[in-house]
This record gives sequence, structure tokens and C-alpha cells, in this order.
Amino acid sequence: MSEIENIELRKLAIGYRSKGNEKTVASDISATVNGGELTCLLGQNGIGKSTLLRTLSAFQPALGGEIFINGTSLSSFTDKELSRHLGVVLTEKPDLRNMTARELVELGRSPYTGFWGGLTADDEQVVEEALQLVGISSLAQRLVHTLSDGERQKVMIAKALAQQTPIIFLDEPTAFLDFPSKVEMMQLLGRLAHEQQKTIFLSTHDVELALQLADRIWLMERSGISIDTPRGLADDGTLSRFFERDGITFDKTALTIHVRKAL
Repeated sequence: MSEIENIELRKLAIGYRSKGNEKTVASDISATVNGGELTCLLGQNGIGKSTLLRTLSAFQPALGGEIFINGTSLSSFTDKELSRHLGVVLTEKPDLRNMTARELVELGRSPYTGFWGGLTADDEQVVEEALQLVGISSLAQRLVHTLSDGERQKVMIAKALAQQTPIIFLDEPTAFLDFPSKVEMMQLLGRLAHEQQKTIFLSTHDVELALQLADRIWLMERSGISIDTPRGLADDGTLSRFFERDGITFDKTALTIHVRKAL
């Protein structure tokens, strides 16, 4: 089992720089993503969830502040070192031809292979277990470009699992899945966090699943980020304030959203 790794954000500012201009999406974020927990990031479209995930993943630079993994600054890691700490599943579709699903999952072992990239028997076993965990062994020999969006999403998650990192970031991992598959995926990620003590942080629009299955919620709004357990955010009124509007009510006891039918 990997060492538990926590992620600490200290006065983090996120956004974009281009041609001397700077657009800040969110600032002064100080918080910790706890290892051994499933943490879900919620918020409206355009609020900056993907920007936050990309910054945490070192895919784009922070505008200010720092990110630490177990006390070590993210900026001090080499790409090779990061690949052994962070597994990332973003929403971009891989544009791949003539590669099977299994071959794509095998790329998750690249941080551990030698110069020639050959897989050992142990590597092959890790890949097989990742395929089985996500329930896509039957897709192993399918070409990636022939897969549905949901199938391709599962392959990308299996690749992240094959990477065997203590931290996994996922941007909308259930976006293309049918409802039973959404539930299974969230349950799987929860088990990985609890049983393997992984640090799993994901954004999602499947809010009711997040409220029922997440250990901790980050609710991102223009005014800042509210962080607590689902029950804590319900009890203090944060979730009611966020969800409720004309025709929508939030049941803070059941952690469910009710929509009134149009007359």
C-alpha cells in the first residue's frame, strides 16, 4: 500500500496568463485534500473547477500561492517524480488510432518501465487488475477509437489505476456513463480511497451521488470554496443556499434535491 499523501493549498490563486494579461478565476484558496478520502468538487459551469484540477495536476501554473504534497512543493517535483505521485483523468478525449484499450491502459505503467518501455509480468498483472476493477476486461482488444464515450472514459480511469499513484485527480469521471455505471464508478473510487488509502479528488455534476458517497465536499462559488462533509454542509445551510431556487428544494435530511413539476 502506498504512503498516504495529503495535498495542501496555501493561498492558491488560479487562472490564466496570456500576452501579458492575467485572468484570475479564484484566489486565496487555503485548504487540504485528505488522503484516504473521496473528495468531490461541486460548482456551477464556468466557476473554475477544471482550472483548479489542471492547476493541482501541474498542467498549468498557479497565479499565486503554493501547492504541497506531504509538505513538498509541487513545483519541486520533476515530471518523472510527479508521474509516480499523480494519476490524472481529464475530460479531453484521446485522439488515438490503431491502439487497443489494453495498450492504452499499459501506458499507465510507463513511470516504472525502463528506457525501452517493456512490461514485466508484474506490470501485466497490474494492467489486468486495473481492467478488472473498472469492469472492462471484455474491451481489452477493442481499438480505442471504436469505443463509446463511456467505454473510453472507463479505459482512461483504468490507465490511471494502472499507474498506481497515491493521488488520483479526475475531471467529470462519470460524465458519459449511464446511471448504474455512474454509481459503480463512484463506489469504486470510494473503495480505492478507503481500502488503498488513496487521495481521490474529482469534479462532478452528479451532485446527489457526490452527496451520498463522498467523504468531503468542496463547493466552489464566486464567493469562495466551502469545505466540509456532506452532512456538515447540509446542516449549516450551505447546500440549501446553493441548490434552492424557484421550483427546486433541497432535503437536507436525505441529502436529495426535489424538483417541482411544471404546471
